[in-house]
Amino acid sequence: MSKRIAIVGGGYIGVQLAKSLDEHADVTLIEPRSHLVHTPAMIRAVVDPSLTDRALIPYDRLLKNGKVLRARAGGVDANGVTLENGQRVEADYIVVATGSSNATPFKPVGDDIEGLREANQRIHDQLMAARSIGIVGAGAVGTELAGEIAHAMPDKKITLISDTDRLFPTMPEKLGIALVGKLRDMGVNLILGKRAENLQSMTEPYAGSLTLSDGSEHEFDLIFPVLGSRASSELIEVLPDTRMSTANRVKVDPWLRPSSLPNVFAAGDVSDAGDGMTIVAASRQQPWLKSTLKALMAGKTLEEVKPYKPWGPKAPILVPLGPKRGSSFLGLFTAGDWVTRKMKGEDLFLTRYNKLLNQG
Repeated sequence: MSKRIAIVGGGYIGVQLAKSLDEHADVTLIEPRSHLVHTPAMIRAVVDPSLTDRALIPYDRLLKNGKVLRARAGGVDANGVTLENGQRVEADYIVVATGSSNATPFKPVGDDIEGLREANQRIHDQLMAARSIGIVGAGAVGTELAGEIAHAMPDKKITLISDTDRLFPTMPEKLGIALVGKLRDMGVNLILGKRAENLQSMTEPYAGSLTLSDGSEHEFDLIFPVLGSRASSELIEVLPDTRMSTANRVKVDPWLRPSSLPNVFAAGDVSDAGDGMTIVAASRQQPWLKSTLKALMAGKTLEEVKPYKPWGPKAPILVPLGPKRGSSFLGLFTAGDWVTRKMKGEDLFLTRYNKLLNQG
């Protein structure tokens, strides 16, 4: 009889893990949304709403043998998952990969995919009408958004604001310097080392003024608050012996377990395993989880499996500034426009993820 695996969360790790185990176990993917929200493309969709048709990818063709259960998990225990409607999904192994939240229009509020489409179009219309744009937060989303707008709408006056003195301060300095130079060349004004003191919203773009930590005031027709993600860890933070980390993430042991329950794993943004909150983390965690779960199903103990080894500070990052420009750090070196364009900027992994979910 096949072992039962319940995967909570249909983000990048959830869909890849479910598909990779579909022929090896009885897989149930539990996800309240009808579509995978492909965030990198949703950033570009602010300037090109037609991209939403490919950036919002249905789950309906993902699995051939297992099932995608459109439901919200209400609790996890050693024997499975309890859904909010009271239904049970019994499982031998549980993987919680519930991801993180981000500002509209890059991820939906709750489960409303149609609402996300409408928000994307509304904010695109606001962007078209705006002359001056302020972007607060210069992580990957904020930096890429500045580049996308500057490329597609070069007449806009764009200001990117960060409370750090340089872009991507945890990465090699060369990456941040390259991105600053390219953004300025594209006409973007950068204000670094200054904190926005009076954001009216943390989740929705709006028109208004910003007071920075140096006392200066700045008026914008449209302000995008993009201050980083917060992990959706509510399901696992209540499990026995869990320990919280930054950004609402949960610490895990060397085998990606967040609690004293031996058969419950946590992965992706929700799991502080030593990886950043990026798609790159999935590229290492998902294969490890696949091989580990297959080993457990074959009768091995977890202690016989090699512990997970995170990317750490050498994690690659790809930062396109629109479809043609950008910079990347690839572990050993920093790459420029051509490599960034070919690896991510042109297609934003849209073909890859549509193929993964068997959508044309």
